[in-house]
Amino acid sequence: DRYRNTNQDDYRYQDGNYEGYTPNDSYYRGGDEPAQEEDAQSDVTEGHDEDDEVYEGEYQGIPHPDDIKEKQKKRAPAVDDEYRDRADLMAERMEDEEQLAHQYENIIEECGHGRFQWTLFFVLGLALMADGVEVFVVGFVLPSAEKDMCLTSSNKGMLGLIVYLGMMVGAVLLGGLADKLGRKKCLIISLAINAAFAFLSSFVQGYGFFLFCRLISGLGIGGSLPIVFAYFSEFLSREKRGEHLSWLCMFWMIGGIFASAMAWSIIPHYGWGFSMGTKYHFHSWRVFVLVCSLPCIASLVALKFMPESPRFLLEIGKHDEAWMILKQVHDTNMRAKGAPERVFTVSYIKTPKQVDEFIEIQSSTGTWYQRWLVRITTILKQVWDNVLYCLTAQYRMNTLMLAVVWFTMALSYYGLIVWFPDMIRYLQDEAYESRVKIFDEEEVSHFTFNFTLENQIHRNGEYRNDKFIGMKFKEVRFEDSLFEDCYFEDVRSTETFFENCTIISTVFYNTDLYEHKFIDCRLINTTFMKEKEGCHLDFEEDNDFLIYLVSFLGSLSVLPGNIISALLMDKIGRIKMIGGSMLISAVCCFFLFFGNSESAMIGWQCLFCGASIAAWNALDVITVELYPTDKRATAFGILNGLCKIGAILGNSIFASFVGITKVVPILLASSALVGGGLLALRLPETREQVLM
Repeated sequence: DRYRNTNQDDYRYQDGNYEGYTPNDSYYRGGDEPAQEEDAQSDVTEGHDEDDEVYEGEYQGIPHPDDIKEKQKKRAPAVDDEYRDRADLMAERMEDEEQLAHQYENIIEECGHGRFQWTLFFVLGLALMADGVEVFVVGFVLPSAEKDMCLTSSNKGMLGLIVYLGMMVGAVLLGGLADKLGRKKCLIISLAINAAFAFLSSFVQGYGFFLFCRLISGLGIGGSLPIVFAYFSEFLSREKRGEHLSWLCMFWMIGGIFASAMAWSIIPHYGWGFSMGTKYHFHSWRVFVLVCSLPCIASLVALKFMPESPRFLLEIGKHDEAWMILKQVHDTNMRAKGAPERVFTVSYIKTPKQVDEFIEIQSSTGTWYQRWLVRITTILKQVWDNVLYCLTAQYRMNTLMLAVVWFTMALSYYGLIVWFPDMIRYLQDEAYESRVKIFDEEEVSHFTFNFTLENQIHRNGEYRNDKFIGMKFKEVRFEDSLFEDCYFEDVRSTETFFENCTIISTVFYNTDLYEHKFIDCRLINTTFMKEKEGCHLDFEEDNDFLIYLVSFLGSLSVLPGNIISALLMDKIGRIKMIGGSMLISAVCCFFLFFGNSESAMIGWQCLFCGASIAAWNALDVITVELYPTDKRATAFGILNGLCKIGAILGNSIFASFVGITKVVPILLASSALVGGGLLALRLPETREQVLM
């Protein structure tokens, strides 16, 4: 009886009121409350007889709130809903939602925070990890994929862009569907799309099909982000929500670390693959793409064993299903805490007035595709109505301010994340060019070159009866030189050109010295035989290890920021966290003026990432808390989609200034962060409010 009395005290009304409103509808209460209908009694309200005690797993035929309402209507007949004004119905629904919000908070507190939430934490964390991996995959595979697919600079740019476009569309579309079809169902769809097309993209050979697969893969994983945060938040109490949503954000960092480590472990091993004939090649970078789909697949499998969000089920009137899930959460946590005898005291839960109508077409009406077309059209219209609802008077100002903060954060963060490695590569190129060797008026005859020539310029030279066999030219230029009776065989070249040269009676056999590498040259009695097959483009020799190291350190550097934001999120509030983090990040940007070496740029990148992560975490939390349950994933999806637009613009703008000036990127990033941070301080604080 000790547990029963404790729970009765927790949920007893004070003077017949709760949180300032009168309980005029079906509620769960035990103990001293006036008895409901006989069949609505829970065993917990009748004491704990040995024969009648209820343990987890039993459903007691609890009456649906609509049954209670029906009996009330018999006592006081009311006007049917079909004759009532829609505004009245919406007002009644909003009142119901407010009551449900406070009641649901108490139920989650009774369920406690334990094994169930931690299990869901890791399952959803794998989905968030897959999102983090997706951002890095294309950047890591490009140096290898460009050779296999013969990609031009514009092709590579489109490949980087297409992933963000897919994520933008997926966030808006699947986020909106999650508010209509359910969190779990839409998250499974999202992860299944990503896993299927990521897996397929590792096998396709053509650039066009690969681009399409990465687009659809991005669409899938883009839809997971808004659903993950909405889903997890609905199992957390007010006191735990900010902290544990921030801990969840750490999986994005883990995704970046996983991608960097796998890229370094797999891609350099070119032998990890196979070929089928001369057309089909499965190289190590494709193995890397396969491995990167594992977090998504793992989350997809584990998610099958998790329940739907009970908060979502209550919003659509599925009372009994929601009750059973909440009982499962309660019993799972109580067993883990060593109190399996503790009984779930909830008898029934408030369900909001159902206003939206979905007309199901009978199977005899029209053809199958006409029925599906009507269903899809109806759902998309409801999603669009949700989008418009986020811009109504009640939410317009918050939505617009959040949109600006999300956009400025994405513009500066993603812009700098691309700018850092580009600047490091530019500094490397400058250092490389400073070490160039110049040879003037050299005369070489009857000599065999069978070694690599690298980073050299040969001017006004004469080469007679020389052989160039089994060698490589790397960054070599011949200017105003003469080649007479020479022989080139099995020669490979990168960024090598012959300018204004005279080539007489010379043979080129099995080389990649193609026509475009001879600029303003005179070719006299010269023969080209059996040119090397494959791509005719030159590719930069990237320092793969440095690329992986920079990404690894950038991901790892957010660990302190993640820990600090998680520990302080519920103490100092979301608004101060966003504003403070963005302003500190803006200050970090100014230190980039002193980044004149590779090590300095890596250091400033780590500092910037570590400072900015707290703003990202707080943005995720406040976006979840500012919107009601039936609009939560939609609003998050819209704002996250806008974030991807900022990322695309940031990538394009910042990359265009590499090697030209550092002033524009630094000033643009810092001013965007300052403006967004100051605007964020005007948002309402949400740490004390329940989830509506």
